[in-house]
Amino acid sequence: MQDHLIDDPCPDTEFSHHAAEALEELRTVQDMIRWAVSRMSQEGLYYGHGTDNPWDEALYLVAHALALPWKLADEWRDARITRSERGDILALLEQRIVGKVPTPYLTGVSWFCERPYFVDERVLIPRSPIGELIESRFAPWWPSDQEPQRILDLCTGSGCIGIACAYEFESAQVDLLDISFDALEVAEANIAEHGVEDRVFALQSDLFEAASGRYDLIISNPPYVDADDMACLPEEYHHEPELALAAGEDGLDLVHIMLKQARDYLTDNGVFVLEVGNSYPALQAAYPQLPFIWPVFARGGHGVCVLHARDLDMLIGSA
Repeated sequence: MQDHLIDDPCPDTEFSHHAAEALEELRTVQDMIRWAVSRMSQEGLYYGHGTDNPWDEALYLVAHALALPWKLADEWRDARITRSERGDILALLEQRIVGKVPTPYLTGVSWFCERPYFVDERVLIPRSPIGELIESRFAPWWPSDQEPQRILDLCTGSGCIGIACAYEFESAQVDLLDISFDALEVAEANIAEHGVEDRVFALQSDLFEAASGRYDLIISNPPYVDADDMACLPEEYHHEPELALAAGEDGLDLVHIMLKQARDYLTDNGVFVLEVGNSYPALQAAYPQLPFIWPVFARGGHGVCVLHARDLDMLIGSA
């Protein structure tokens, strides 16, 4: 029984009071979901790590604590749960509500392109709108009648972008590069979990350092948060590795290097997909000569640009 919520010598007093009531009075799965939604709504949590509302987060956390599928069948909702199970749920909710820990770090799972990926605090939680481009096979920028042979996921983190590409392009070799050994351990776990070890490879690399040869597709979701945005991020984001977020005053410290080097690693008909988020005005201002294409996303998100290899030829010889 998880009575530490009550006995904790340094509790969040308000949460502990409500949790003590819930521990004694609530009875069913639906009771716990409803209670969690109410508490989350009252606490004003930030939702930006795979969900945008307290209902989905409550459902994920309650189902996870009970070892149930998150798509709960209706017949489970009225199931009675034991006192110790209620304690397990409340302990998890305390971390989310009081500790502001993002839900995927608590469950160890984040969904990307309709598939689950293992995540922990060594990597960013997958949420890139690039997933929509993968699902559309990068049309119309990559020819629909051609299969890319080599794909690079640069600054891979959990590996979700590269692995999703491997699912979409079944004959492609995919390299996952990241400077962080910690992140690569997570990526390697996901490679194994998805059974793509024969054609997806994780390599430690400072940007393109470990890349070899040329790629048909280079996709990158690098650190791009500028200094102003870093200073006002919601508390939930401070659980993510700063190395994967912060990128200098304009958010483009790594992007400047990538744009100078990317052409050397692209095939002549290659495509470079780059996410810069809120730093997109700074990117456009820094490179007025580049014909950035900015896709519009049906499921939300912004700040992803597409460039062709020939576009990057414009940077050859520039300072």
